Amino acid sequence: MADENGLNRDHSSPGRAGVALRYLRTVLLLYARRSRERRIQIINTAQPDNVSMRSGYWLATIGTKNVIDGATPLVVDALKRMQLSRSDTFCLTDMGCADGGSSMSLVRACIEHVREQAPERQISIVYTDQPRNNYNALFGILHGIEEGPMPSYLDDFDKVFATASGSSFYRQMVPDNSVDLGFSSTAMHWLSRKPCDISGHVQAIGAKGDELAAFQRQGHSDWCTILEQRAREMRPGGRLVLVNFCKDEQGRFLGNTEGVHMFDAFRDLWCQFADEGRISADEYQRMTLPQYYNSVEEFSAPLTDTASAAHQAGLRLESIETRVVECPFKADFLKHGDAEHFATNYVPTLRSWTESTFHGALDPARSAVERTRLIDAYYQRYADNVRAQPDGHGMDYVHAYIVIRKED
Repeated sequence: MADENGLNRDHSSPGRAGVALRYLRTVLLLYARRSRERRIQIINTAQPDNVSMRSGYWLATIGTKNVIDGATPLVVDALKRMQLSRSDTFCLTDMGCADGGSSMSLVRACIEHVREQAPERQISIVYTDQPRNNYNALFGILHGIEEGPMPSYLDDFDKVFATASGSSFYRQMVPDNSVDLGFSSTAMHWLSRKPCDISGHVQAIGAKGDELAAFQRQGHSDWCTILEQRAREMRPGGRLVLVNFCKDEQGRFLGNTEGVHMFDAFRDLWCQFADEGRISADEYQRMTLPQYYNSVEEFSAPLTDTASAAHQAGLRLESIETRVVECPFKADFLKHGDAEHFATNYVPTLRSWTESTFHGALDPARSAVERTRLIDAYYQRYADNVRAQPDGHGMDYVHAYIVIRKED
């Protein structure tokens, strides 16, 4: 017989051991189900705390690791232009760290270079992200409790200390004049707030008129805030290396380099759900990602305008360039040609950073279970579309690679 939770309560089999095992299984199933519902309740909160960084995030978003690995020579080159032979503690911040797996190789490379120049210098690695980030996964990877992309640097270097600051990069995260090198990748496109909902689309790249202007103003204001907070934290002579999503000189952006336009695909599927009556018109309208992709000119402006607060605080633009990193799942598909395998591996990376915003768009009067079923069905349909017509799908990464110096 099944109870209201759909769990089998048939205890007709003899023996206490069998009964105990069935009871334990029931408890574990209930715990897993309620933990899942609780997780949904946590991530279904007001934006912009909209990205749920779970265990294994680095693996689900392996493309971000490829981006960071490609940026590592740029970071090491920035270190070479710094005065490292000092006796005080060297401090590196990893802003928007998620579970820390994606940047593990970069952090190791930084430690190695600092130690080559200053063998006795102590090193502090400060991981920062929003308060709801999964810091348990971060420290699990650092201490070998959870799987990471490589062995932890903590096992190979003495006097290296890893800590976390549970504050977003819209606030000051560490004391004044304490940071030698600040790094961030694939994070600062998330806005501090959603300025408005976008009519007929899910992301600012589809906005027009007053709605686009609102996102442009928010993007500019947030970028200036990020720079001003970093200026307070940085030591004179320090560097920031920021690898941010952008709209490049050719008009390309994440998921829109060729083939299927990823954000249009998100919009079209959400529209289908509205047309079918599965979601309301209000739920359709509320699905707006609180993101903005700056251009090279927009990133550069506060760093070259002598009247800006960032410039007056001593920040100077050393270099900026754009690059495209191919979607790893698309690259694999072009080799193996298996559409089922492609859809199964590709769609979860889309889900990893959009799911909680879709949840937040749904009416809170819906039960957590109902919301989960709707969102599961949404991504299932996306995967079905990829299986049926895989050609053109992919999420190429388009970033601005920015190096900033704080004047001595």
